[in-house]
This record gives sequence, structure tokens and C-alpha cells, in this order.
Amino acid sequence: MPAPADILAQRDALKGWLFEAALPLWWERGTDHVDGGFFEKLEADGSPVAAPRRTRVVARQIYVFAQAGRMGWTGPWEDALRHGLAALERHQRADGLFRFSDADDIPQPYEQAFGLLALAAARQALGPGHGLESKAQAVRAALAARLGRADGGVHDDETRGAPLRANPLMHLFEAALAWREAGEDGGWADLSNRIARLARERLIQPESGALPELFQLDWAPTEEAEVEPGHQFEWGFLLLRHAALTQNLASGEAGRRLILLAERVGVAPDGLVIAALGRDLTPHDRTARLWPQAERTRAGSALAEHDNDLGWAIAGHGAAGLLRYLDMPLPGLWREHREPTGGWRPEPSPASSLYHLVGAIQALDEACLQASS
Repeated sequence: MPAPADILAQRDALKGWLFEAALPLWWERGTDHVDGGFFEKLEADGSPVAAPRRTRVVARQIYVFAQAGRMGWTGPWEDALRHGLAALERHQRADGLFRFSDADDIPQPYEQAFGLLALAAARQALGPGHGLESKAQAVRAALAARLGRADGGVHDDETRGAPLRANPLMHLFEAALAWREAGEDGGWADLSNRIARLARERLIQPESGALPELFQLDWAPTEEAEVEPGHQFEWGFLLLRHAALTQNLASGEAGRRLILLAERVGVAPDGLVIAALGRDLTPHDRTARLWPQAERTRAGSALAEHDNDLGWAIAGHGAAGLLRYLDMPLPGLWREHREPTGGWRPEPSPASSLYHLVGAIQALDEACLQASS
């Protein structure tokens, strides 16, 4: 059954914005064509903001342009992709791990996860024969040796102290799933399976059904651990993806429950996903950032394959929210924070959010195409 007409219209609006405005702008003005890499932010007039270049932004922009090519953008996606890969290599340390930024040499698991995701996206876009999987295998091995845990988790640093953070682990899960599709090495399946099991059995709390942000070394949530609705949608999407790749019904059910939980307790009366809840699932931060709206759209798009009515409704609400953030004088930029009072925070557009936007638009596009096939 084809996607609903309103969903198709939202898909067309978002994809048109991406292809016609965002990607050209971020290639022309968001890319440093002199010194390499990508700028961290663009002001409202499109001028770049000077700031240290984080590895995660380089990696995310590689992902953006790789996925753009796969989605059919006819702009210079391959030039942008190779430009990004050259910059990513400069962010790699002698031990194979990625540094935090060009001004900070410390390797953190978040940067390793996005480095791995970037390499997977490049492999999917460019095809085999570029040595990308061997580079990724080396990063995976170095990360496991320096910061890894036997249960599939990762430490923030070599002290191996608390807390353990769910967010880097989630993105490592994303990277492992991407490599499971793009690569040939069985280690990606093993890693993704271990993280999926860890999420289902230890991270998701049986009492609330939520997946908090911070944990003790035994995976008990810390007292101050918040629950981010955006990450419930994001974990939910990834668990649905794991289920699709493995036919693991437990992952599929866990993903569905996280998405429905976020939809139930994480959306404000104005229709936008808020930033954070307490352990009791009451609002802690009613700020509405752009990226949770994107993850709501992505999660709903994935759910629509299994539950048409519910999935399309969630995807549609997410897409409607996203479009509110894209109403800018210079097309291709976006607003990042909506305050609890309802106003928009005046600030530059961060390059890091384009990764979330592309992920949402691609998932919505794929769901629409699959529904019509």
C-alpha cells in the first residue's frame, strides 16, 4: 500500500530542501576548500564560524555526502566524500584511534563510532576496493583493546571508571550495523549482536521501559541519569534495523516499545520532542532541539514497515516538526533550539545536525519507496 499522500508531500518537501538548498550550501560554504575539512557552524548569512574541528563533524559530513550520493543527489557528492576522507585521515592517531578534534588528541568512543560510521557510509557509496574495511577493522580492534568491555560496552577513557555512557555505545551499534551491511568481516555481526543484547537485557529498565543515559560499571543507572526521548527514538530505530538484519524478534519488540514510550512521554503539547526526562519520566528539560525531531521521523519511518498506521503517524508528526526548524531566511540552514517558552534561540546552524536530517530524510524516502513497490 502506498504511503499516505501527506507523508509523500512531506518527503518531497524535505528531500527538495536537502537536494536543492542544504547540500549545495554546505558544500560551497560549509566546506573548507583551502585548509581541508568542514566548518563546525554557519551563521545565518552563511558565513563560517571559527572553532576547533571535531572528528565527529568530519565523520558526519562524510556520512551526509555519501548518503546523498546513494539517494540520487547529482551534485559533487563524491568530491565532498573524498575531501572528507582526507580530513578524517588527518584526525587519526598513530595507534589507529581518532582524536577528539584538531586541538585535542584524546580518543573517545564517540569519535571512534562516528569514524567507523563514516568509513561504512563511504564503502556503501564508493563500493569495495578502497581499503576502507581494513581501516575500520583496525579502528575496531584498537577501540576494543583500549576501551572495550567483554559485554560489548565501552569505557570513556583508560581509567575504565564510571559512568558508562549509553550515547557512544548507541552510535557504535549504528556503525556496526552499517558495516554489517557494507562489509564482509564477521566481527561486525558479533559486535552488533552483543550491543543489541546489552541494550535489551541491561540498558532498558524493566520498571519504566526506558533506556537512561548514564550507568554504573554494573549497568545500574546512576542517580542523576536522565532519559532523552530523542535517544529512545534513536535506539528504537537501530533495534528495528538489527531485527530486520537478523530476524531477531526480541530486538524488534524492544525497538518498538522504545519508540512508543518516547511518543507517549517525550512529546510536548506543541508537538515537538523535548530534550530530557527524569528517571520517573517527568520532564526535566522542555527545550526542543532539532535532532530529536529527526530521530522521531526516522523511527516512525522504520516502524511503518511493521505497523502502517502507527508508523506513518509518528513519521508524519516528526516530519511536520522538522519542517518548522527549516524555515530560515537562507535556505539550507536550520534552527537548532526551540525554548520552552516557544521562541527560537538565535544561534548559528551546527554542521553536526545535518547527519540527523539526512538520516531522517533518507529513512522517510526509503519507507515511501518500499511502500510503493
